[in-house]
Amino acid sequence: MARTALPHVVEGVVLPVGLFYLVMWTVGIWGAVAASLGWSWGAVIVRLTRRRRVPGLLILGAVGLTARSLVSFLTDSVFLYFLQPTVGTVLFATAFLASVPAGRPLAARLATDFLPMPEWFSSHPAIRRFFLRITLLWGGVQLANAGIALWLLLSQPVAVYVVAKTGASLVVMGAAVAGSTWWFRRLVARHGLASGV
Repeated sequence: MARTALPHVVEGVVLPVGLFYLVMWTVGIWGAVAASLGWSWGAVIVRLTRRRRVPGLLILGAVGLTARSLVSFLTDSVFLYFLQPTVGTVLFATAFLASVPAGRPLAARLATDFLPMPEWFSSHPAIRRFFLRITLLWGGVQLANAGIALWLLLSQPVAVYVVAKTGASLVVMGAAVAGSTWWFRRLVARHGLASGV
């Protein structure tokens, strides 16, 4: 999974942030916003012209970046450009947390998109409890990410914000992914569920 995810992280996070930072220093903030938008749609166009599958997350990212760039250009507000993803993260966290009392933990639904699970496995009481708890964890992780991003946005210059927010987000998300993976593997082994999956 890590080998599959790494190129997407480089393409979707590392290179765009590097490009944004380089263009911001050489051209200015609005040039950096335009370069990010160009990078995002360029990735979509390259896949289409090569007749490769375009991941849904890439399309959602390009559409989201277009909307946030448009709002920022129309309002002439760099602050709004950086605030919009933070608001989106809070909404995402809210969706995670709200799915728990509804009895439909969002983490379980997302997990089956990446790793199909047989019904006997996903309906096991330990697995159901795990997904309830991991949904709460990821809701908290998203709120922590949003809090860090907002604090950095309000307290740091843009040049520092871009690098610090990306670094902090990668650390928080990386720790959450590692912790979630360890927890899941431990649970599956403890309940003897690994053999049938």
